[in-house]
Amino acid sequence: MTKPSSEFEIFLVVPPGLEPALRDEVRANGFKKPSMATGGVTIKGDWPEVWRANLVLRGATRVIARIATFRASHLSELDKRARRVPWGDVMRPDRAFRVEASCKSSKIYHSGAAEERIERAIREELGAASNPEAAICVRARIENDLCTIGIDTSGDLLHKRGHKQAVNKAPMRETLAAMFLRLCGYDGNEPVADPMCGSGTFVIEAAEIAARLMPGRSRHFAFEDLATFDPEAWRHLQAASSPIAPGVRFYGSDRDAGAINMSRANAARAGVSDFTDFRQSAIGDLVVPDGPAGLVIINPPYGDRIGDKKRLHSLYRSLGETLKERFVGWRVGLITNERQLAAATGLPFSAPIGPISHGGLRVALYRTGELDQ
Repeated sequence: MTKPSSEFEIFLVVPPGLEPALRDEVRANGFKKPSMATGGVTIKGDWPEVWRANLVLRGATRVIARIATFRASHLSELDKRARRVPWGDVMRPDRAFRVEASCKSSKIYHSGAAEERIERAIREELGAASNPEAAICVRARIENDLCTIGIDTSGDLLHKRGHKQAVNKAPMRETLAAMFLRLCGYDGNEPVADPMCGSGTFVIEAAEIAARLMPGRSRHFAFEDLATFDPEAWRHLQAASSPIAPGVRFYGSDRDAGAINMSRANAARAGVSDFTDFRQSAIGDLVVPDGPAGLVIINPPYGDRIGDKKRLHSLYRSLGETLKERFVGWRVGLITNERQLAAATGLPFSAPIGPISHGGLRVALYRTGELDQ
């Protein structure tokens, strides 16, 4: 059985299809040896790197610390080897836990039975209570008879930044928005406009990136309840932030007054009100912002989400016409689940990126270069 030394494997979870974008973000943030796998990126690091990943990465949905790996081809062997894991080095006996297991191509094929064995081993060896609602989750992956034990160090999914309370229907998760912005070439140095902003996710995420705000600055993480946690070292990490006032502004509009109110409230909680503008406007009334050109990014209604196809084709066509006429020099990023809807805009999209899972649908990102006159 292998267990972590000072450095161990850390798995950063991301929706399949976005692994290259997350790897690029991981690299840009100075993490060691990023390596892509299906559904995530693996890095090497110690516990402070686990904390830093949760704090600074915008695209990861979870951070899993892999604490043990061993072979197990039957349940009694799983029980025996699970008892050898040094649970007390990582977990606290006064904090409840739960276990989630998955089995693939292995002699142990019943995930529920695997969960029971590992849960009992932890209860009896560590003395901690199990609770299906516990924030600390031990994740066991059994594949080809190899069991990998990981601790979910995030707790709530990382798109829950801790400062967004109001959401519109069919919202875009912040982690997904961050990856789409990166894939559109956004680096925080240009204005961003979203003419269907909903609860303001794209605009607020772009503003936070430009202001160099850490995405995890406002929330609690599961790792704070582990035996490996050092509150003083954590405070130093949090204090390493160096926010700036962006030199550009960020614009959201929506025809729904309620969406605009939500966006303004969310921007205020995120601390980006001073450089975001939200106004009620239909697509046909869009006004190009003053100043330099930048990125228009849009998550319009989908065919399987809101409304009928004919109305949607008309909406996408109107959107494309407005952008071509008024947003010359701007780039466009559009997320949708149907190629025909993207084509209805008449915009010169390059090959789409996707499919990517979003809200139970498979969507793709369509991008243009700078729009010509």
